[in-house]
Amino acid sequence: MELPKRDLLVSKTWIQAVVLVVVFGFFVLGLLAYRTYSGEAPIPARVVDPKGIVLFTGGDITSGQQIFLRNGLMEYGSIFGHGAYLGPDYTADYLRRSATIVFEVHGGQQSDSANSKTVAEFKTNRYDQASDTLTFTEAQSTAYGQLRDYYQSVFNDPSTQSGLRPHAISERRETDQLTAFFAWSAWVASATRPGTDYSYTNNWPPEPLVGNRVTANAVLWSVLSLIALLGGIGLLFAAFGRWNFLGWHGREQKTLSFRAPGAVALTPAQRVCGWFFFVMALLFLLQTLVGAASQHYRADTSSFFGLDLAQILPFNLARTWHLQLAIFWVATSFLAAGIFLAPMIGGREPKTQKWLAIGLLSALAIVVFGSLAGEFAGIHGYIQRGWSWFGNQGFEYLDLGRFWQVLLTLGLCFWVLMLYLALRGRLQTEHKGNLPWLFLFSALAIPAFYAVGLLAQPENHFTTTDFWRFWVVHLWVEDFLELFTTVMVACIFVLLGVVAERVALTVIYLDIVMYSAGGVIGSMHHLYFSGTPAEHLALGAFFSAAEVIPLTFLTVEAWSFLQLGAQQQAKSRTPFPHYWAVMFLVAVGFWNFLGAGIFGFLINLPVVSYYEIGTALTSNHGHASMMGVYGMLAVGLALFCLRYLIPEARWSDRAAKVSFWSLNVGLAWMVFATLFPLGLLQLYESVNHGYFEARSLKFLTNGANAFLEWLRLPGDVVFIAGGVFPILYLCWLGIRHTVPRTGAEEPETVLFAEVSEP
Repeated sequence: MELPKRDLLVSKTWIQAVVLVVVFGFFVLGLLAYRTYSGEAPIPARVVDPKGIVLFTGGDITSGQQIFLRNGLMEYGSIFGHGAYLGPDYTADYLRRSATIVFEVHGGQQSDSANSKTVAEFKTNRYDQASDTLTFTEAQSTAYGQLRDYYQSVFNDPSTQSGLRPHAISERRETDQLTAFFAWSAWVASATRPGTDYSYTNNWPPEPLVGNRVTANAVLWSVLSLIALLGGIGLLFAAFGRWNFLGWHGREQKTLSFRAPGAVALTPAQRVCGWFFFVMALLFLLQTLVGAASQHYRADTSSFFGLDLAQILPFNLARTWHLQLAIFWVATSFLAAGIFLAPMIGGREPKTQKWLAIGLLSALAIVVFGSLAGEFAGIHGYIQRGWSWFGNQGFEYLDLGRFWQVLLTLGLCFWVLMLYLALRGRLQTEHKGNLPWLFLFSALAIPAFYAVGLLAQPENHFTTTDFWRFWVVHLWVEDFLELFTTVMVACIFVLLGVVAERVALTVIYLDIVMYSAGGVIGSMHHLYFSGTPAEHLALGAFFSAAEVIPLTFLTVEAWSFLQLGAQQQAKSRTPFPHYWAVMFLVAVGFWNFLGAGIFGFLINLPVVSYYEIGTALTSNHGHASMMGVYGMLAVGLALFCLRYLIPEARWSDRAAKVSFWSLNVGLAWMVFATLFPLGLLQLYESVNHGYFEARSLKFLTNGANAFLEWLRLPGDVVFIAGGVFPILYLCWLGIRHTVPRTGAEEPETVLFAEVSEP
């Protein structure tokens, strides 16, 4: 007998709007994917000098790219501006050094024509498609020969002065192939794209010696982005001033009574979540420690308070672990929160769910520590064959070997299956547009879009691998994790009785429409200068500006909601048990607007990105948005669940309070004392003197910049000692003193005692 289903709680227009926006966004992304493949710069079969002697081959370029990735150099320097920021951008580095040599060959400062000849040699595209051959001039060939020796000396350095391990790459053939890869990327950045008057990278990097200057496209679309942002915000506030879309005010007259956490029965799987959060806290601590180590390299590359750290933990390994652990500990919290909430939403829990949760946690531990060990072995050169599968794949944010990447994807799919089993009964009685189904659909999107990262392969063209990599970095993180975040928070507020289910559902649909309208196509703002055609720059700039609009609106609405929450708490007959969890959600709203909105928009303007990509302003945006949004949310979700896992007598509001203020003050210190001012100094240096100078180790370690780097130390201490350790303590309580009550089949589905009507 088929059970009766609840009707859709909101208008079908919302579903239609979501489908329209999402389908349109991915249709455009499909077209841009085609243009990425069809418009990528060629990798010639051979590169020859004017006499036809082969300098290097296409195979050398591809092998050099793999050497670059295998040795973790994308977590040290960068190519096309993407990667880490201690080492140079090797595209800009090779371009400047080779252009300087060519300039001197033509007479240097003593010749009036040296500059024009140098520009002509680099701008002229000598690639012959029929023979698949690229011809270097005599001067360019001379530069290539000299730079082979230069990069051999750099990567075979016996010291650790640069932050890399000693003799990082000692084989001459490998450094020659690496130089071929750098030379090709510099050619892509300077040679004129057929049919245009700018290079394959839209004239990036800025380099006067080869005539690379900001393009008209970059200026025009920067202006249009500003117009789109201001116009969009104006229209949005006009609409929400005219109509009350969300209807927060419907609950202002109602009074809530919240259930004491100790009175809420927990299922066996929910109790296992305590171990998830303890693992989360350990990974969080480890991530901050290796982050502090990688930060110290920027203050002092030669030693870590007297210890030669690069012998064991070189900068590229420290940063690899720092980024991977950030993803792992946040994901662990999300997985646990999903498992914890699913039986509350579904109203039941399968008898095997506890063992499935234990199995998932065990698998997660294997993937985390297996991939970290593989990255250590890969960067230290212990894995030569099969390095991309079991060692270090080398892509920033996708550093883990493909074997671990596949296992993690399967683990996420297994997690979705667990959620389905807990929700199955409830789903049978719900319209597919209601909250329980959206909880499942948003969870399903997480493994689906993480799996897209498997399309980025070390042997493929660098431009196309970057295209698919940013589907994970941007779409997975900034769109679909954001969606799952919104759904989870909405479910929590519905369970607490603070928000009506219809209002929560409206917020979710509004969130999908507003974020997807800009966020899907806006993901192309990462690819302005990666060798993609100019339409990626145009659409990426215009639609990424629209991403700020929902952040502005949701920040304003958050204050309305918090005022409502304060009124509810004042009128409640019982104390509200989740004050600090909600405070972390408040922090999410603040950092979302500041880190993702203001700092993100600043560097997304093409005319700004042209000079600042790969500088501390990028890192500033990354820290403020990743930790400020997803980190604060992960901690907030942990506190919400731990409040029910820890007995009332053991719970510590003081620890939660200290952690909240320490994490936020520490993060603000990182941003405003170091990253933001350092980024402004680098931007000024890039515009005033050159991008090559702004990315050089000499500039990064000068007196003023070194002072700013050391100035970050107190903030890091506050963040780790005052922010992370109290969370670790609370998570320890969650496994050491778990509440004894359980309900195996009938978990609690409401977390409030009653709602009194006015």
